Amino acid sequence: MMTRRNFATALVAGAAASLISARGMAASEPTSSPAIPAPLKARNVVLAHGLFADGSCWTEVIARLQDKGLKCTAVQNPLTTLPEAVAAAQRVLDRQDGLTVLVGHSFSGMIVTEAGVHPKVSSLVYVAARAPDAGEDYTALAKTYPTPPASAGIVFDGDEGRLTEEAFLRDFAGDLPEAKAKVLYAVQEPFHKALLIGKTTQAAWRSKPSWYAVSTEDRTINPDLERFMAKRMGAKTIEVKASHLSLISHPDTIARLILEAAGH
Repeated sequence: MMTRRNFATALVAGAAASLISARGMAASEPTSSPAIPAPLKARNVVLAHGLFADGSCWTEVIARLQDKGLKCTAVQNPLTTLPEAVAAAQRVLDRQDGLTVLVGHSFSGMIVTEAGVHPKVSSLVYVAARAPDAGEDYTALAKTYPTPPASAGIVFDGDEGRLTEEAFLRDFAGDLPEAKAKVLYAVQEPFHKALLIGKTTQAAWRSKPSWYAVSTEDRTINPDLERFMAKRMGAKTIEVKASHLSLISHPDTIARLILEAAGH
């Protein structure tokens, strides 16, 4: 299997002029300092959303990345099955012109892990996201840590699941102003039960440079589980004092992390 070092070497051979050094994060300190290759300069960013959301959750981050000259596209995750979610991301990646950073929040870390092997993807960014290994049962992995409070707030209407308003405001968007959190709740996209049983068949983080933003106040994914996954993948890791929605409550910090992964 290709290592991260071999992957970086292969890309450098074809794009040496784009190579720049990774820079430190001013707003957050890394929890570890893995020896990862310096990122190649990417011109594109593709962002995938998770459960209880849609592509608009990336609006604040996208505005900051566009201000730096990056081309951004938010994937509209169908939230039906993992293969269909991955296919939606792959179609967006196919349309990119040049090297691309693939970013995922929450459940869409599954998408990043699977679709990140796409040849246009130069680096991966996980934001409070799932990061399973190939074939791993993420649900079983998550059960080895204390159950996060948001899990108790999921309700189903037939095959469609969603968060109750109380759980959404308290456990999903806990550090956002209530009025803003209620707007996000109003556009919550239900997910299908079939989505939760999917398993990744490959782990892109085993061959591509990765970055991870841990949300220290997360009540949707256990923060210690996030730390475990970030350490296992050897990701450049930052910790953000935020709820599960750090991409909305701390868009500057998340945008800087993506910019670093893009070699800017």
